[in-house]
Amino acid sequence: MTQRYVAALDQGTTSSRCMIFDRQGRMIAISQRAHEQFFPRPGWVEHDAEQIWQTVRAILPEAIADADIEPSQVVGIGLTNQRETTVLWDRHTGRPVHRAIVWQDTRTADIVNTIAAETDVADLTARTGLPLSTYFSGPRLRWLFENDPSLRPRAERGDILFGTIDTWLLWNLTGGVNGGVHATDATNASRTMLMNVATLDWDDELLATFDVPRKMLPRIRSTVARFGTTKDPVNGIAITAMIGDQQAALFGQTAFDAGAAKCTFGTGSFLLLNTGTKAVRSNNGLITTVAYAIEGEPPVYALEGSVAIAGALVDWCRTTLGLIRTSPEIETVARTVTDNGGCYIVPAFSGLLSPHWDNAAQGLVVGLTGYTSRGHIARAILEATAFQTCDVVGAMNSDAGLDVRSLAVDGGMTSNNLLMQTVSDLLDIPVLRPMMSETVALGAAYAAGLGAGYWPDKAVLRQNWQLAAEWRPTMSAERRATELGRWRRAIRLASEWGIPPSGESPTATFT
Repeated sequence: MTQRYVAALDQGTTSSRCMIFDRQGRMIAISQRAHEQFFPRPGWVEHDAEQIWQTVRAILPEAIADADIEPSQVVGIGLTNQRETTVLWDRHTGRPVHRAIVWQDTRTADIVNTIAAETDVADLTARTGLPLSTYFSGPRLRWLFENDPSLRPRAERGDILFGTIDTWLLWNLTGGVNGGVHATDATNASRTMLMNVATLDWDDELLATFDVPRKMLPRIRSTVARFGTTKDPVNGIAITAMIGDQQAALFGQTAFDAGAAKCTFGTGSFLLLNTGTKAVRSNNGLITTVAYAIEGEPPVYALEGSVAIAGALVDWCRTTLGLIRTSPEIETVARTVTDNGGCYIVPAFSGLLSPHWDNAAQGLVVGLTGYTSRGHIARAILEATAFQTCDVVGAMNSDAGLDVRSLAVDGGMTSNNLLMQTVSDLLDIPVLRPMMSETVALGAAYAAGLGAGYWPDKAVLRQNWQLAAEWRPTMSAERRATELGRWRRAIRLASEWGIPPSGESPTATFT
């Protein structure tokens, strides 16, 4: 009997990966390629959408070949992606009309301030489940139209198409200019500030706020559904799921029940709490988002806390500062000291996201003395991710009315044992890592397999989850309180530093 498999296309902030999984959720092949990051101005972050598509074109056939299988043995593909990153392209040529504006980008700060002055922000948040922020796609569309007046008339005619990365890839995979499917799923649409989180449809009031023509928007579908069939780079594989990367991680952790939570540590870090079929509204700076939607079933919602800079801070330490040669070396250097030496780093490179939502905050390093060493800075870099995670968990505990008792973790940074121990110490709860730590791709594969009938239901998937590692708190309550108090003081300083002195432009640049 011919073996069957599912594939996950995981398009992330720094690279694209294709993984092939078997019925037990085991990865049997992987292909990965990086793409460029562009930083044309302070606060601006861009990707080349065409380059991303070319990486996906390469890795899908590579992974199938590495698995030593035929494309016909793949019953379904799940697409998962960096979410809020915004792409506009010409439907007739298939060419992007601007570089993709990445989720970390803060160029829309002035537009966000303008919208705040002219709009009922509370109503906007009620409709979207999101705070008004540079983080989401809606303000970027308005920025693009304001900065290139030729785009809007073309968008009104339907000649310019909009999508987050999932939509861009789906359109190309299914034919592009030759009949490509223009669609997205509810998890990605919920991150645009254009979708009503209750109706799961584009909202006319929101479209008017951001000056977005409906004709350019993709169709919103369930997460688990048949989106189309590939034509390029291989022919005939069904695309049976599309899901934003952090929702995919929740799915991969099999956190299907209300009350289940996970945290993914990657470029950023993202904590999601499943709230079931109820869209819980946050009073503490969290996002109300769609966790997943299965065709024919009520949608499932989540509360999310988003941290923009986690693994990206380690990359900055390596590529910009040159303090380490490889990312894993950060742990080795950090372990040369026993504490941070009084040094704290707030990585507000793109402002601060959950639970602070401070677009103006700027990154800073505090507590430097002649005693401060390379090891202290390395430890402070790791601790910054742990401190930010604490901020989010605290907000989540408040909104949920209960304390998270353990935290399931995944993502590339979970290989850093010092970081995971620090998270456990600061949260004062166990941290649990599953055998398959790359749960973003696994979640996309699970969703695709359900959509293709490869697995009969979600209950079967739970049997695949196995514990690989566990960290338990060792820090004293007194030291924990001291460290968290100093961190909160550093956060206040980062917010104050983002407020320009009288007469200085808030967007001043330095050369």
